Amino acid sequence: MLEDFAFGVWTDPEAATGLTVIRCPAEGCIASASFLGPAPGTREAALLAPEKPVERLHALVFTGGSALGLEAASGVARRLAEEGIGHPTRARPIPIVAAAVLYDLLLGAPRWPDLEAGYQAAVSARPGPPPEGRVGAGAGASAGKYRAPVPTGQGYALLEEAGVRVAALAVPNPVGDVYDLTGGLVAGHGEPRPEPGAPMENTTLVAVLLEASIEKPQAKLLADAAQAAIGRVVRPSHTPWDGDASFVLSTARGPEAPLGLLAVLVQEAVAAAIVRAARAGEGAARGP
Repeated sequence: MLEDFAFGVWTDPEAATGLTVIRCPAEGCIASASFLGPAPGTREAALLAPEKPVERLHALVFTGGSALGLEAASGVARRLAEEGIGHPTRARPIPIVAAAVLYDLLLGAPRWPDLEAGYQAAVSARPGPPPEGRVGAGAGASAGKYRAPVPTGQGYALLEEAGVRVAALAVPNPVGDVYDLTGGLVAGHGEPRPEPGAPMENTTLVAVLLEASIEKPQAKLLADAAQAAIGRVVRPSHTPWDGDASFVLSTARGPEAPLGLLAVLVQEAVAAAIVRAARAGEGAARGP
């Protein structure tokens, strides 16, 4: 059930960075992912491909600090290992912890989430909904960076139809602007024309949470649907300057649901979460 997911955040306001961890039930989640863009910063991404034999993910980490922040995922794995959670092996359970990063190194003190930060976030994780705003991985997120960064944050949305529930957590950090579904500008400048030499330091991170009984190939299809939702509200999206990443995690504890309905709800939830995250930055100071 969606109540079986737990969320933990660690935030460093002075450094304008942080991380968000999503913990799955002890047995793990059926999971897959989709990556668009030239340089997504990730951990354990290869295991999420549908053809890989490891099906269960035990936690997902979104972290600031670019590739330096990937260390935080090891802290999450350490905590899960202490609890005896992980993929069974002959020696001991090995926690499978995936991670994706965003670039927020220009906004504050020269620090980033580390192993201890990841450990503390895993310890503090509680059932949802997660906090929204300039917290966790959203602490240093921004949009409209083709001109000047406009603060965004971390957003969450939960939708239900015909007894099927789909939730999404989003951290938009794109080179482009964020618009709502009516076409209204939420974060950015309204003139997205990135220069050819724009820095490749942008991404939108999305996690979709399900309880439906699905398998990895279906999770991959839904992760692709989440990417389509990014394109609905981030303009431009999936550019040569973005490393957009979407993850789908399902407890597989719920009933089977029509894949078409799931795809629709995924797109709606992801779009709503991105817009909420973009609005979370309103009133925050702009970056350099």
